[in-house]
Amino acid sequence: MTTVDQRHRTTPPAPRRRSRRDEILEIAVGLFAARGYHGVSMDDIGSAAGVTGPALYHHFAGKEAMLVAALIPVSESLLEGGRERVARHPSEAEAALADLIDFHVDFALANPAVIALHLHELDRLPEEPRRQIRRLQRLYVEEWVGVLTLLRPELEPAEARVLAHAAFGLMNSTPFLGGEVERRRRADLLREATMHALTGH
Repeated sequence: MTTVDQRHRTTPPAPRRRSRRDEILEIAVGLFAARGYHGVSMDDIGSAAGVTGPALYHHFAGKEAMLVAALIPVSESLLEGGRERVARHPSEAEAALADLIDFHVDFALANPAVIALHLHELDRLPEEPRRQIRRLQRLYVEEWVGVLTLLRPELEPAEARVLAHAAFGLMNSTPFLGGEVERRRRADLLREATMHALTGH
C-alpha cells in the first residue's frame, strides 16, 4: 500500500484551551451515555460539574441544548476530517481508505460516550437539528462510498453504502468494549477488521 505522501502532512494547530462550557458538556455527555437522557436532570449535571443552577443555565438553555451542542459539532468534524483525508490521496483509493479508517477508529476510541449518545438519543432532538445531523452523516458516508467504488469498481454505489455502514458498526462498537485489551491493540484490531470487511483482505 502506498504510504501517505509527506507533502500533505501539516503541523496540527495548538489545541484550543477547554472552556468551562466544554467541561460541562463533557460531563453531561458522560451522564447521558451512562444513564440515558431521561435518567439525568439538569440538577444532576450541575452537581457533577460543581455548578449551581443559574450558572448552568448561563451556558445551556437545557438538556436538549446540550444534546444539540454535543452531536452537531461531532458530525461536522467527521465530515471535515473525512474530506480532508480523501483529498490527501486523489489517485490512491487504497491509501485514502486506510486514512479514513485510521481517522474514524481514532475518533471512535476517543469518544465512546458521544457514540453511545448518538446511537440511543438522536431521536430526542427537535426536527431541524436532527435533520442537520442526518444530512452531515449522509455526506460523510458518501466520502467512503466514493473511495470504495474507486477501489472496487465492481460495486454499485448502493452496495458500497451497505459496506460503509457495516464498517461504521464495527468501528463504533467502542462504547461496548471493555478495558481488557490495551488501547493501541484495540485500535489495531478495529482497523484490521474494518479493512477486511471493506476489501475482503
